[in-house]
Amino acid sequence: LCPQASIIVTTRPSAVRRIPGKYVGRYAEICGFSDTNLQKLYFQMRLSQPGCSGEESQDHSSAEQENLVEMLSRNLERHNQITAACFLPSYCWLVCTTLHFLYFTRTVPPSQTLTGIYTSFLRLNFSGEVLDSTDPTHISMMKYVAKTVGKLAYEGVMSRKTCFSEEDLRQCFEVEMKTESELNLLEVFRSDVFRFFLSPCVQPGKEHTFVFTITAMQEYLAALYVVLGEKKTLAQRVGKELSEVIGKVSEDVAVVVNIVSKVLPLRFLPVLFNLLKIFPRYFSRVSGKDKDAIAHTMAEELFKEEDYYNDDVLDQINSSILGVEGPMRHPDEAPDDEVFELFPIFMGGILSRRNRAILDQLGCSIKNLAAFEIAQAMKKTVIRKGRKGLPPSELMDYLFFLHEFQNERFTAEAVRSLRAVNLSSVKMTPLKCSVLASVMSTTCHEVEELNLTSCNLDSGSLRTLFPVLLRCKALHLQLNSLGSDACKEIRDLLLHDKCVVSSLRLANNPVGEQGAEYLAEALAGNRSLTQLSLLHTALGDPGAEAIARRLAENQRLQELNLGYNSLTDAAALRVVEVAKRHETLDKVHLYFNDISEDGKRALDSLRMDRDGVRALVFLTAGTDVSDYWSHILNVVQRNLPFWDRERVRQHLALLLQDLESSRSQTANPWRKAKFLRVESEVKKMLGKLQDGSL
Repeated sequence: LCPQASIIVTTRPSAVRRIPGKYVGRYAEICGFSDTNLQKLYFQMRLSQPGCSGEESQDHSSAEQENLVEMLSRNLERHNQITAACFLPSYCWLVCTTLHFLYFTRTVPPSQTLTGIYTSFLRLNFSGEVLDSTDPTHISMMKYVAKTVGKLAYEGVMSRKTCFSEEDLRQCFEVEMKTESELNLLEVFRSDVFRFFLSPCVQPGKEHTFVFTITAMQEYLAALYVVLGEKKTLAQRVGKELSEVIGKVSEDVAVVVNIVSKVLPLRFLPVLFNLLKIFPRYFSRVSGKDKDAIAHTMAEELFKEEDYYNDDVLDQINSSILGVEGPMRHPDEAPDDEVFELFPIFMGGILSRRNRAILDQLGCSIKNLAAFEIAQAMKKTVIRKGRKGLPPSELMDYLFFLHEFQNERFTAEAVRSLRAVNLSSVKMTPLKCSVLASVMSTTCHEVEELNLTSCNLDSGSLRTLFPVLLRCKALHLQLNSLGSDACKEIRDLLLHDKCVVSSLRLANNPVGEQGAEYLAEALAGNRSLTQLSLLHTALGDPGAEAIARRLAENQRLQELNLGYNSLTDAAALRVVEVAKRHETLDKVHLYFNDISEDGKRALDSLRMDRDGVRALVFLTAGTDVSDYWSHILNVVQRNLPFWDRERVRQHLALLLQDLESSRSQTANPWRKAKFLRVESEVKKMLGKLQDGSL
């Protein structure tokens, strides 16, 4: 800045103290983004970079980028913990890179892993850094952090807490300090690194505690602490030291034995030598159990039952960065239990070859043999527990764990055990679709059932998942707002020569007339589909006509559901006429449509033995109760949250009138009793509809 000035720049405050004071005229500390507006500007520039959103249309990607910046800005304005974290520009980098990963990943397999982002972040800040160059141990900065901060992080995870008192810090950092050298290292760490990982808590009522600057960093460091084998009992630590000492002694004895045995024929010396070698061998077997313990910890944390019904980890990360929409929590309100579901996922990610290579550069070496032994031990724990039925969000976490682990052979063995995949109600972002497609691509086995009900799918999601969908026998795609564009993708799926889909459920999607045209084309050429549900898909008469026109070309379909589609007599009878001539189609669902009494009588006259098809329209079949009355009412009850309640009430009233009319026409007491039972169920449903309890 001035011709006569000499400037030294360092990230290590401890180094400044070593410069004699007579050479320094002024000290200045650059504190990062002290102004929230600077943070916002950084995020706006980074998140608005062209091409960061992949191949989507420019308008769509621009809107999504603006929405991200707006949500992040609102969260920063709340002055919560993320605002304190983004005081450091490098953490702003981490936030942006994580958001890119969450929102703009559309490749299969994803080119990044979340663990890789955090590992690269640490390399960016600590590559080649030694904690204290004057210390004879020359311990790397990251190794020291893993041993000390990692221990604090791990104990926090195990005790389910994120806030730490001064006493907690003392217990982790100072209790085991024995030498002057260790205390010096701790002083350098507190001066240079402590504030990077831990910062004062800004939550009201917790002002004198510390939290990890980025929440997920606690779980990453806890995972690193465990995988590096730092979590040892006293016996294990003493055993290792003894093993090393005795191992060295046995090597020296071996030299002496070889010399002495040439001069004196003493037979007992080799025996003594072998006895000395027993302990190291025994310890190596015992230490092998560390790998089992790591695998066991991973499995226990990955499949914790108390975490079964939380959001999946990717949604949790998203909420931690962008916040949760809605009113802020009152300071006196009891907090939710802390969740640490990233911890086992980071453990798997750290074991991947790429992350081990980066960690090795940071002085945290994990040998290939150790990683192999842990993976072998995981087969007995993780894969066995993964075979059990998992809730959808927990299954998504398991799939994400397999993606982070980056071990194709292990993943293939785990995926082969998943015959049914239920991800219903999981918000399937492009990243999650990419992870699912990538993990499932490690095998080519057929999947019995894939449930993607209410998963926010669109045509892009279906394109990403196309190779997986081909191998699914039962495919549930209800409640996904899938329109004509998505139906075009489904048409291509059903016409593929490797398609094995036998049951396809598209209920409660806005398929419409154009979508029906695509599905009709698919029906004509498909050779695997036996069940198709188009319940409540806005077909109308034109859509039903489109299906009917191509239905005769199909040779495998057995059941077709066109319920709640505003079909009139003409369209319903047209479908049934085609169904009567179909070789295999024997059941058509037509309930909750606009069918008149004349249409009902025509459909009631169908006989399975004579016409080869049964139409499910009402709860009655002539003067008897339909065999499918409970099925129809169950369909109504399951779908009521997504249907027009007033229209449902009108249809139920019509069903009740029909039941009462049919009951009056029979003299059979047994049939009357059946009618009364069904009427009771319908009245009960109507009553709940009216009082809002259904």
